[in-house]
Amino acid sequence: MKSTIGRWQGAGLMATTLLGTGVFILPQMTVDVAGKGALWAWLALTVTIIPVTLIFGKLASVYPHAAGPAYFVEKAFGRTMGRTMGLIFLLVVPVGSPAAILMTFQFVDSLFHVSGFGQLLLQLVLVFGLFIVGRQGLQVSAKMQFALTLAVVTIVVMLFGAGTTNTAKFVSLDTHAAPEFSLMLVAAGIAFWSFLGIEAMTHLADDFESPEKDMLPAMMIGVVLVGVVYVACTLLLLLVPTDESLAMIGVFNQLLGGYGQQIIGILGITSGLATVNVYSASAARLTRSFSQEGILPSWFNKVNERKVPERAMNVILLVMASVLILTYVFEQDLEQLISWSNGVFVIIYLMAMLSAVKLLSKKYLPWVIVGCGFCIAMGMALGVNMAYAFLLTAAVIPFLWWQKHYLYRKSVRVG
Repeated sequence: MKSTIGRWQGAGLMATTLLGTGVFILPQMTVDVAGKGALWAWLALTVTIIPVTLIFGKLASVYPHAAGPAYFVEKAFGRTMGRTMGLIFLLVVPVGSPAAILMTFQFVDSLFHVSGFGQLLLQLVLVFGLFIVGRQGLQVSAKMQFALTLAVVTIVVMLFGAGTTNTAKFVSLDTHAAPEFSLMLVAAGIAFWSFLGIEAMTHLADDFESPEKDMLPAMMIGVVLVGVVYVACTLLLLLVPTDESLAMIGVFNQLLGGYGQQIIGILGITSGLATVNVYSASAARLTRSFSQEGILPSWFNKVNERKVPERAMNVILLVMASVLILTYVFEQDLEQLISWSNGVFVIIYLMAMLSAVKLLSKKYLPWVIVGCGFCIAMGMALGVNMAYAFLLTAAVIPFLWWQKHYLYRKSVRVG
């Protein structure tokens, strides 16, 4: 497959993937939960995610592979564990992607109100838009998403600039209740969603022109930029109270004089679609990789004229659309979907950190220890919502064990 992504395009992909659906929503969700403590939760999360990103970036630059974390874990702990990580990543897409679409749809609702069955139809239209964009390949998407990242950062800078010249709009942080550690943990568990995408970038290592040189810098630039933006947005929400259902729209209207619905709405929709597009591309490449290894049917191996594994992507988007329909029918809670998805990624991140102990030199061990501590803390913050991740893992391991022994017995009979 032709490699087309450079360092700055990769940084744009990284940043937009992380900003994505959550940049104008997640800070509000965490403030609603923890008040002033949300700011400390975001600061702690940003600092502790940096070692995790460093390890992921180093692994991807040394071992570029479409299977991403699944390949790292396989190299370190064997085929069954590696494939387990890959399959639970694929199985979380039906939960995580609809959550991302639902978050994106809140921005659609800010532009024009749609209710009932019309919401579902419009969500399915967004999925069809992903089909159109995804089959064009990542080069076009990477350029668009870099521009989108600059636009989001520019808006946040403009809001702070407007605030400094009109401090009368600000309230004191002391008006908010004192932080509570237990609520900060809950907020951090929700905020972790904002950094899902670090592992998705490793699936795209083969799409980089020089992954050994550009992968790690692109990921680090993207993560640091995103952390600063999330902390800034949370601080703005605490300083500028608003009655808008989407608080960032109210902040924009107060500080910049209006048109928040249009500007924040359009940026939110495009950022959300960009995030789901990267996840769809990552999952499609992982599916193709597994089909080449015989884990999944060889039918998924075919690519289109742009070298996109289109069959795999089509199936992923079809599953995504089906889950959106089920979510609508059963009225599934958005926060629950986010927490379930986060639990799966806690396991994937932890296993990737542990694989680095074997695959990287000892000088990275302090960073690995911090990364493992981060994953354990996130697991504790999610609490019972980790059950979905544990159930998925418990279901996948026996399946892979059966498949391995079935194929072995089949090869013996043929031999």
